[in-house]
Amino acid sequence: MEILGYTMALIIGLSLGLIGSGGSILAVPVLAYVFSYDEKVATAYSLFIVGAAALAGGLKHYNKNNVDLKTAIIFGIPAIIGVWLVRHFVIPILPDVLFVLGGFEVTRRMGMFGIFALLMLFSAYYMIFENEKKGGTGTVKYNYPLIPIEGLVVGAITGFVGAGGGFLIIPALVLLANLEIRKAIGTSLIIIALKSLSGFFLGDALTMEIDWRFILSFSGITIIGILIGAFLGKHINGEKLKKGFGYFISLMAVFIFIMEFIIKI
Repeated sequence: MEILGYTMALIIGLSLGLIGSGGSILAVPVLAYVFSYDEKVATAYSLFIVGAAALAGGLKHYNKNNVDLKTAIIFGIPAIIGVWLVRHFVIPILPDVLFVLGGFEVTRRMGMFGIFALLMLFSAYYMIFENEKKGGTGTVKYNYPLIPIEGLVVGAITGFVGAGGGFLIIPALVLLANLEIRKAIGTSLIIIALKSLSGFFLGDALTMEIDWRFILSFSGITIIGILIGAFLGKHINGEKLKKGFGYFISLMAVFIFIMEFIIKI
């Protein structure tokens, strides 16, 4: 199972390197179902892994002048606050059973993974159907107060499910800051890195025991996959891969629903 798990870490990196998105959303299912971590640990470790992968990709975009640092700060600070509030205050106090509906118990694990699976479906839809990448004009202007509110909401979602949410951030940067698409993608990676790593270090790292050897190994393999994927991406049609990966993520979302709500592992 460890071999399978680390192979999946490489695949996550490959997908990020080849198509620039989507792969990190597989981190939580791999941590939960392959390495058998519970929902709190899986989402916490995912924050670190997603943050490390996004930082590697974001620095690459920064070197190509595809990052707007001012926008990253304006959007990123509320996002950091959102993820920190959820990881530091909300997750630790969630009861094992969230509520009972008609005799059906909805546990903390079911709630967290159920919302995560819904996020996977939205991400898959974005990957399958959003073929034409439309950006702003590049003349940066900020839609206040919507852009900090969006940052806070995206940060809270990230904190709850441990996913980066790039498919939510990129359209927000285009619509609410008028960034052109390349800068929106690069800036989103920096925002994801900031909020994910901040949420982990200011929340989970202070409230739980961390297996540093494991998450550093997993993250390192993922980053190696990113580098390999970036090299292969010069010779492979990324758009076709993106659609195929979107369908795969859809299947994974259905798998999570079955495992958590029907089989109830």
